[in-house]
Amino acid sequence: MLGNVNRAILSALMVGVATLAAVPADAQSDTKVAIVAGGPHPWFEPWGEAAAKVAEDRGIEATFRVPAAWDLGQQNAMIESLVGQGFNAVALFPGDASGTNAILGELSAFDIPSAAIGACTNEPTPALFCFGTDVYASAFQGAQEVIAAMGGQGNIAHFTGWLSDPNTQLRIDAVQAAADEVDGVEVIQVIADIDAPEIADEAISAFMAAQGNNVNGIITTAWMPSVAAAASLRAMDGEDIAMVGIDAAPALLEAIQDGIVDGTMSQNTYALAYIGAYALDLVRQGCTFRDDAPWLKTSQTTRFIDSGTQFVSGDEVADYDKLMREAAAEMQAGFAETYMDCPEG
Repeated sequence: MLGNVNRAILSALMVGVATLAAVPADAQSDTKVAIVAGGPHPWFEPWGEAAAKVAEDRGIEATFRVPAAWDLGQQNAMIESLVGQGFNAVALFPGDASGTNAILGELSAFDIPSAAIGACTNEPTPALFCFGTDVYASAFQGAQEVIAAMGGQGNIAHFTGWLSDPNTQLRIDAVQAAADEVDGVEVIQVIADIDAPEIADEAISAFMAAQGNNVNGIITTAWMPSVAAAASLRAMDGEDIAMVGIDAAPALLEAIQDGIVDGTMSQNTYALAYIGAYALDLVRQGCTFRDDAPWLKTSQTTRFIDSGTQFVSGDEVADYDKLMREAAAEMQAGFAETYMDCPEG
Protein backbone atom coordinates (compact mmCIF):
# COMPACT_ATOMS: atom_id res chain seq x y z
CA MET A 1 0.00 0.00 0.00
CA LEU A 2 1.28 3.44 -0.87
CA GLY A 3 -0.45 5.71 1.61
CA ASN A 4 0.89 8.72 -0.28
CA VAL A 5 -1.74 9.24 -3.00
CA ASN A 6 -3.15 12.76 -2.80
CA ARG A 7 -6.82 12.01 -3.21
CA ALA A 8 -7.71 15.70 -3.08
CA ILE A 9 -5.81 16.27 -6.31
CA LEU A 10 -7.33 13.20 -7.93
CA SER A 11 -10.83 14.11 -6.76
CA ALA A 12 -10.41 17.54 -8.27
CA LEU A 13 -9.23 15.86 -11.45
CA MET A 14 -12.39 13.72 -11.52
CA VAL A 15 -14.46 16.91 -11.68
CA GLY A 16 -12.29 18.05 -14.59
CA VAL A 17 -12.80 14.77 -16.42
CA ALA A 18 -16.55 14.99 -15.96
CA THR A 19 -16.47 18.50 -17.39
CA LEU A 20 -14.42 17.38 -20.38
CA ALA A 21 -16.86 14.57 -21.07
CA ALA A 22 -19.58 17.12 -21.68
CA VAL A 23 -17.48 19.05 -24.20
CA PRO A 24 -17.48 18.07 -27.91
CA ALA A 25 -14.49 15.92 -28.79
CA ASP A 26 -13.03 18.48 -31.20
CA ALA A 27 -13.03 21.09 -28.43
CA GLN A 28 -11.11 19.05 -25.88
CA SER A 29 -7.54 19.92 -24.96
CA ASP A 30 -4.61 18.22 -26.64
CA THR A 31 -2.80 15.26 -25.15
CA LYS A 32 -0.37 16.15 -22.38
CA VAL A 33 1.99 13.25 -21.65
CA ALA A 34 4.13 13.06 -18.52
CA ILE A 35 7.19 10.84 -18.97
CA VAL A 36 8.45 10.03 -15.48
CA ALA A 37 11.72 8.31 -14.54
CA GLY A 38 12.08 6.02 -11.56
CA GLY A 39 14.81 8.22 -10.07
CA PRO A 40 17.99 10.07 -11.00
CA HIS A 41 20.13 8.06 -13.43
CA PRO A 42 21.97 8.84 -16.67
CA TRP A 43 20.14 5.97 -18.40
CA PHE A 44 17.05 8.19 -18.57
CA GLU A 45 18.76 11.14 -20.29
CA PRO A 46 17.48 10.27 -23.80
CA TRP A 47 13.93 10.58 -22.48
CA GLY A 48 14.22 14.35 -22.41
CA GLU A 49 15.19 14.45 -26.07
CA ALA A 50 12.42 11.98 -26.89
CA ALA A 51 9.81 14.12 -25.07
CA ALA A 52 10.79 17.19 -27.06
CA LYS A 53 10.78 15.26 -30.35
CA VAL A 54 7.41 13.56 -29.87
CA ALA A 55 5.87 16.87 -28.84
CA GLU A 56 7.17 18.44 -32.06
CA ASP A 57 6.14 15.55 -34.26
CA ARG A 58 2.68 14.99 -32.77
CA GLY A 59 1.70 18.54 -31.85
CA ILE A 60 1.13 17.54 -28.25
CA GLU A 61 2.65 18.57 -24.95
CA ALA A 62 5.18 16.18 -23.43
CA THR A 63 7.39 16.65 -20.41
CA PHE A 64 10.14 14.54 -18.89
CA ARG A 65 10.49 14.56 -15.11
CA VAL A 66 12.85 12.86 -12.66
CA PRO A 67 12.12 12.36 -8.94
CA ALA A 68 14.85 13.60 -6.63
CA ALA A 69 15.46 10.06 -5.34
CA TRP A 70 14.61 6.45 -6.12
CA ASP A 71 11.62 6.55 -3.82
CA LEU A 72 8.11 5.37 -4.69
CA GLY A 73 6.48 8.05 -2.60
CA GLN A 74 8.42 10.79 -4.39
CA GLN A 75 7.51 9.38 -7.79
CA ASN A 76 3.84 9.19 -6.81
CA ALA A 77 3.88 12.76 -5.52
CA MET A 78 5.43 13.94 -8.80
CA ILE A 79 2.74 12.17 -10.81
CA GLU A 80 0.00 13.68 -8.64
CA SER A 81 1.48 17.14 -9.18
CA LEU A 82 1.65 16.64 -12.94
CA VAL A 83 -1.97 15.46 -12.99
CA GLY A 84 -2.92 18.57 -11.08
CA GLN A 85 -1.23 20.59 -13.83
CA GLY A 86 -3.43 18.98 -16.45
CA PHE A 87 -1.32 16.11 -17.75
CA ASN A 88 -3.68 13.45 -19.00
CA ALA A 89 -1.40 10.52 -19.92
CA VAL A 90 1.51 9.00 -18.01
CA ALA A 91 4.44 6.88 -19.21
CA LEU A 92 6.70 5.85 -16.37
CA PHE A 93 9.49 3.60 -15.21
CA PRO A 94 7.86 1.77 -12.28
CA GLY A 95 9.23 2.73 -8.91
CA ASP A 96 8.09 -0.68 -7.72
CA ALA A 97 6.84 -3.62 -9.78
CA SER A 98 3.77 -4.08 -7.54
CA GLY A 99 3.46 -0.84 -5.59
CA THR A 100 3.25 1.38 -8.68
CA ASN A 101 0.00 -0.33 -9.66
CA ALA A 102 -1.85 1.55 -6.92
CA ILE A 103 -1.36 5.00 -8.41
CA LEU A 104 -1.87 3.66 -11.93
CA GLY A 105 -5.21 2.36 -10.72
CA GLU A 106 -6.10 5.82 -9.46
CA LEU A 107 -5.21 7.28 -12.85
CA SER A 108 -7.23 4.64 -14.67
CA ALA A 109 -10.27 5.46 -12.55
CA PHE A 110 -10.14 8.96 -14.00
CA ASP A 111 -9.58 7.82 -17.60
CA ILE A 112 -5.92 8.77 -17.64
CA PRO A 113 -4.08 6.14 -19.72
CA SER A 114 -0.72 4.90 -18.52
CA ALA A 115 2.14 2.78 -19.77
CA ALA A 116 5.09 1.15 -18.05
CA ILE A 117 8.27 1.85 -20.02
CA GLY A 118 11.70 0.39 -19.36
CA ALA A 119 10.30 -2.13 -16.86
CA CYS A 120 6.93 -3.74 -16.22
CA THR A 121 4.49 -3.66 -13.34
CA ASN A 122 3.20 -6.99 -12.12
CA GLU A 123 -0.14 -8.40 -13.22
CA PRO A 124 -2.89 -7.50 -12.68
CA THR A 125 -1.94 -3.99 -13.74
CA PRO A 126 -3.82 -0.88 -14.89
CA ALA A 127 -0.98 -0.06 -17.31
CA LEU A 128 -2.25 -0.43 -20.88
CA PHE A 129 1.00 -2.00 -21.98
CA CYS A 130 4.63 -2.48 -21.01
CA PHE A 131 7.28 -1.36 -23.47
CA GLY A 132 10.88 -2.27 -22.84
CA THR A 133 13.85 -4.46 -23.54
CA ASP A 134 13.30 -8.18 -23.17
CA VAL A 135 15.89 -8.06 -20.41
CA TYR A 136 16.05 -11.82 -19.95
CA ALA A 137 16.82 -12.37 -23.63
CA SER A 138 19.30 -9.48 -23.64
CA ALA A 139 21.21 -10.72 -20.59
CA PHE A 140 21.18 -14.29 -21.93
CA GLN A 141 22.66 -13.12 -25.24
CA GLY A 142 25.18 -10.93 -23.44
CA ALA A 143 26.31 -13.91 -21.37
CA GLN A 144 26.64 -15.98 -24.54
CA GLU A 145 28.85 -13.27 -26.05
CA VAL A 146 31.06 -13.28 -22.95
CA ILE A 147 31.32 -17.06 -22.99
CA ALA A 148 32.32 -16.98 -26.67
CA ALA A 149 34.96 -14.31 -25.97
CA MET A 150 36.28 -16.50 -23.11
CA GLY A 151 36.78 -19.38 -25.52
CA GLY A 152 33.85 -21.31 -24.12
CA GLN A 153 35.21 -22.00 -20.65
CA GLY A 154 36.08 -20.30 -17.40
CA ASN A 155 34.63 -18.24 -14.58
CA ILE A 156 32.21 -15.32 -14.94
CA ALA A 157 31.55 -12.43 -12.58
CA HIS A 158 28.18 -10.70 -12.96
CA PHE A 159 27.77 -7.12 -11.77
CA THR A 160 24.24 -5.74 -11.86
CA GLY A 161 21.76 -3.14 -10.62
CA TRP A 162 19.26 -2.46 -7.88
CA LEU A 163 17.30 -5.41 -6.58
CA SER A 164 14.31 -3.06 -6.38
CA ASP A 165 14.44 -2.79 -10.19
CA PRO A 166 12.00 -5.34 -11.61
CA ASN A 167 14.57 -6.22 -14.28
CA THR A 168 17.48 -7.18 -12.04
CA GLN A 169 16.40 -10.67 -10.99
CA LEU A 170 15.47 -11.50 -14.58
CA ARG A 171 19.00 -10.60 -15.63
CA ILE A 172 20.57 -12.64 -12.84
CA ASP A 173 18.50 -15.66 -13.84
CA ALA A 174 19.34 -15.24 -17.54
CA VAL A 175 23.11 -15.06 -17.02
CA GLN A 176 22.99 -18.12 -14.82
CA ALA A 177 20.89 -20.00 -17.39
CA ALA A 178 23.36 -19.19 -20.18
CA ALA A 179 26.27 -20.40 -18.07
CA ASP A 180 24.42 -23.58 -17.11
CA GLU A 181 24.18 -24.52 -20.79
CA VAL A 182 27.96 -24.72 -21.23
CA ASP A 183 30.15 -27.30 -19.51
CA GLY A 184 33.16 -25.70 -17.90
CA VAL A 185 31.53 -22.28 -17.40
CA GLU A 186 30.57 -21.07 -13.94
CA VAL A 187 29.18 -17.84 -12.53
CA ILE A 188 31.39 -17.48 -9.48
CA GLN A 189 30.05 -14.16 -8.23
CA VAL A 190 26.94 -11.99 -8.58
CA ILE A 191 27.16 -8.52 -7.08
CA ALA A 192 23.90 -6.55 -7.18
CA ASP A 193 22.60 -3.26 -5.73
CA ILE A 194 25.58 -1.33 -7.10
CA ASP A 195 24.07 0.93 -9.77
CA ALA A 196 25.62 4.12 -8.39
CA PRO A 197 29.12 5.48 -9.09
CA GLU A 198 30.89 5.15 -5.72
CA ILE A 199 29.17 1.91 -4.78
CA ALA A 200 29.99 0.29 -8.11
CA ASP A 201 33.60 1.49 -8.06
CA GLU A 202 34.22 0.22 -4.54
CA ALA A 203 32.48 -3.13 -4.97
CA ILE A 204 34.06 -4.00 -8.30
CA SER A 205 37.52 -2.77 -7.37
CA ALA A 206 37.45 -4.81 -4.16
CA PHE A 207 36.25 -7.92 -5.97
CA MET A 208 38.82 -7.65 -8.74
CA ALA A 209 41.63 -7.09 -6.23
CA ALA A 210 40.61 -10.21 -4.35
CA GLN A 211 39.51 -12.54 -7.15
CA GLY A 212 40.57 -10.95 -10.45
CA ASN A 213 43.00 -13.78 -11.11
CA ASN A 214 40.12 -16.27 -10.98
CA VAL A 215 37.90 -14.41 -13.45
CA ASN A 216 37.87 -15.10 -17.19
CA GLY A 217 34.84 -13.04 -18.10
CA ILE A 218 32.68 -10.20 -16.80
CA ILE A 219 29.12 -9.37 -17.69
CA THR A 220 27.50 -6.20 -16.44
CA THR A 221 23.76 -5.68 -16.74
CA ALA A 222 23.40 -2.16 -15.39
CA TRP A 223 24.86 1.22 -16.33
CA MET A 224 27.17 2.07 -13.41
CA PRO A 225 28.61 -1.43 -13.04
CA SER A 226 29.44 -1.29 -16.76
CA VAL A 227 31.35 1.95 -16.29
CA ALA A 228 33.14 0.74 -13.15
CA ALA A 229 34.08 -2.65 -14.60
CA ALA A 230 35.44 -1.08 -17.79
CA ALA A 231 37.53 1.32 -15.70
CA SER A 232 38.81 -1.54 -13.57
CA LEU A 233 39.89 -3.53 -16.63
CA ARG A 234 41.57 -0.46 -18.10
CA ALA A 235 43.49 0.15 -14.87
CA MET A 236 44.66 -3.44 -14.50
CA ASP A 237 45.34 -4.00 -18.21
CA GLY A 238 42.90 -6.87 -18.08
CA GLU A 239 43.33 -7.92 -21.69
CA ASP A 240 42.87 -11.58 -20.76
CA ILE A 241 39.44 -10.93 -19.24
CA ALA A 242 36.47 -10.81 -21.61
CA MET A 243 33.71 -8.32 -20.86
CA VAL A 244 30.29 -7.41 -22.21
CA GLY A 245 28.47 -4.41 -20.75
CA ILE A 246 25.11 -2.78 -21.28
CA ASP A 247 23.87 0.58 -22.58
CA ALA A 248 25.85 3.50 -23.91
CA ALA A 249 27.86 5.19 -21.18
CA PRO A 250 30.61 7.19 -22.95
CA ALA A 251 33.34 5.53 -20.87
CA LEU A 252 32.02 2.08 -21.82
CA LEU A 253 31.83 2.90 -25.54
CA GLU A 254 35.36 4.30 -25.41
CA ALA A 255 36.59 1.11 -23.75
CA ILE A 256 35.00 -0.92 -26.55
CA GLN A 257 36.67 1.24 -29.20
CA ASP A 258 40.00 0.79 -27.39
CA GLY A 259 39.60 -2.99 -27.34
CA ILE A 260 39.36 -3.23 -23.56
CA VAL A 261 35.71 -4.34 -23.58
CA ASP A 262 34.28 -6.74 -26.17
CA GLY A 263 30.91 -5.02 -26.62
CA THR A 264 27.67 -3.82 -25.11
CA MET A 265 24.06 -4.92 -25.20
CA SER A 266 22.03 -2.01 -26.50
CA GLN A 267 18.77 -0.84 -24.99
CA ASN A 268 16.86 1.68 -27.08
CA THR A 269 16.11 4.08 -24.24
CA TYR A 270 15.10 6.87 -26.62
CA ALA A 271 12.50 4.65 -28.32
CA LEU A 272 10.89 3.76 -25.00
CA ALA A 273 9.92 7.36 -24.25
CA TYR A 274 9.13 8.42 -27.80
CA ILE A 275 6.91 5.49 -28.73
CA GLY A 276 5.44 5.27 -25.23
CA ALA A 277 4.19 8.86 -25.50
CA TYR A 278 3.13 8.35 -29.13
CA ALA A 279 1.03 5.29 -28.19
CA LEU A 280 -0.67 7.09 -25.32
CA ASP A 281 -1.58 9.95 -27.65
CA LEU A 282 -3.15 7.41 -30.02
CA VAL A 283 -5.17 6.01 -27.11
CA ARG A 284 -6.48 9.47 -26.33
CA GLN A 285 -7.46 9.81 -29.99
CA GLY A 286 -9.64 6.70 -29.68
CA CYS A 287 -7.27 3.88 -30.61
CA THR A 288 -7.40 0.60 -28.69
CA PHE A 289 -4.87 -2.19 -28.37
CA ARG A 290 -5.54 -5.38 -30.29
CA ASP A 291 -5.82 -8.62 -28.38
CA ASP A 292 -4.23 -10.46 -31.32
CA ALA A 293 -1.21 -8.16 -31.57
CA PRO A 294 2.19 -9.89 -31.38
CA TRP A 295 2.57 -9.39 -27.63
CA LEU A 296 5.66 -10.99 -26.14
CA LYS A 297 4.51 -13.20 -23.28
CA THR A 298 6.57 -12.66 -20.13
CA SER A 299 6.34 -13.68 -16.50
CA GLN A 300 5.14 -10.19 -15.55
CA THR A 301 2.64 -9.04 -18.14
CA THR A 302 0.60 -10.29 -21.09
CA ARG A 303 0.95 -6.99 -22.96
CA PHE A 304 4.67 -6.60 -23.43
CA ILE A 305 6.21 -4.92 -26.46
CA ASP A 306 9.90 -5.65 -26.99
CA SER A 307 11.86 -2.53 -27.90
CA GLY A 308 14.66 -4.71 -29.23
CA THR A 309 18.29 -5.23 -28.33
CA GLN A 310 21.51 -6.02 -30.13
CA PHE A 311 25.15 -6.70 -29.40
CA VAL A 312 27.22 -3.68 -30.41
CA SER A 313 30.97 -4.05 -30.74
CA GLY A 314 34.02 -2.56 -32.38
CA ASP A 315 33.48 0.20 -34.91
CA GLU A 316 29.68 0.06 -34.50
CA VAL A 317 29.83 2.00 -31.24
CA ALA A 318 30.71 5.21 -33.10
CA ASP A 319 27.23 5.17 -34.64
CA TYR A 320 25.39 4.00 -31.51
CA ASP A 321 23.03 6.99 -31.18
CA LYS A 322 22.26 7.00 -34.89
CA LEU A 323 21.45 3.29 -34.81
CA MET A 324 19.05 3.78 -31.90
CA ARG A 325 17.22 6.73 -33.52
CA GLU A 326 16.85 4.86 -36.80
CA ALA A 327 15.50 1.80 -35.00
CA ALA A 328 13.00 3.97 -33.10
CA ALA A 329 11.75 5.58 -36.30
CA GLU A 330 11.36 2.22 -37.99
CA MET A 331 9.38 0.80 -35.08
CA GLN A 332 7.17 3.86 -34.77
CA ALA A 333 6.30 3.72 -38.46
CA GLY A 334 4.55 0.37 -38.08
CA PHE A 335 3.47 0.59 -34.45
CA ALA A 336 -0.19 1.56 -34.84
CA GLU A 337 -0.83 -0.93 -37.62
CA THR A 338 0.80 -3.74 -35.64
CA TYR A 339 -0.62 -3.17 -32.18
CA MET A 340 -3.74 -1.00 -32.41
CA ASP A 341 -7.15 -0.51 -33.93
CA CYS A 342 -7.77 3.16 -34.63
CA PRO A 343 -10.86 5.08 -35.80
CA GLU A 344 -10.89 5.91 -39.48
CA GLY A 345 -9.98 9.48 -40.31
